[in-house]
Amino acid sequence: MTPDEYCQQKAAHSGSSFYYSFLFLPANRRRAITALYAFCREVDDVVDECQDPQIAATKLVWWRQELDRLFAGQPAHPVMQALMPVVEEFSLPKEQFLEIIDGMEMDLQQTRYLDFKALSLYCYRVASIVGLLAAEIFGYQDRKTQKYAHDLGMAFQLTNIIRDVGEDARRGRVYLPIDELQRFEVPVADILNARYSDNFRRLMEFQIERAQHYYTQAMAALPASDRKAQCSGLVMAAIYRTLLDEIRRDGCQVLSQRTSLTPVRKLWIAWRTWIKN
Repeated sequence: MTPDEYCQQKAAHSGSSFYYSFLFLPANRRRAITALYAFCREVDDVVDECQDPQIAATKLVWWRQELDRLFAGQPAHPVMQALMPVVEEFSLPKEQFLEIIDGMEMDLQQTRYLDFKALSLYCYRVASIVGLLAAEIFGYQDRKTQKYAHDLGMAFQLTNIIRDVGEDARRGRVYLPIDELQRFEVPVADILNARYSDNFRRLMEFQIERAQHYYTQAMAALPASDRKAQCSGLVMAAIYRTLLDEIRRDGCQVLSQRTSLTPVRKLWIAWRTWIKN
């Protein structure tokens, strides 16, 4: 299996909506974004699948060392081998890859966030940075597109947090800011024990509105000159905004179920969005 085939398998098997946003890209950009996505999956899996935080931390140290090897031209892992021509072709900075790992390490160091400012740093590291790297791969003419990429990354991560409230709680993590839980009078114990209430639904409506605000802000920031080049992000946004609509329609039942769209529906949304743009 070649490094590119490894990354392709990693992306396809994840079932992520991101996979559908890559389908219509030119071959070189599709290979590049798939390699970036595979890197993100690898370091994210370290945190999600490793039960011992110390072992997970050690593995993340290894990935930092592997980044050193990548930028020295001697990577060992197939994902990094696939990334080697990508970082050169698209001038992707090492510092941003390191910041993604910093975000993953936050999951080993804390399971609560006091306020949205604290959560924003986490979202920036694990998602907005990825958006900025992706924007470089897709290509742009106007630097305002970086603002779009930043806000779109925030929107994606906030959507993930909303969708995964119950799943994260079962891992002992609560990403919903503590001060917002207090404002809506939702005890942390209700999240951890999957107890629904009217207050919880109001809290989740608030989270959905904020995510939608970031989508709207991102779309407003995207210059018309870069719209076609950045269409993969627009595809992903269309899929994720549909997901938010489904969560809302289901009454925000995110504590006990994980709302998702079928592959066929994702493909339909991807095709429709690509044609429109």
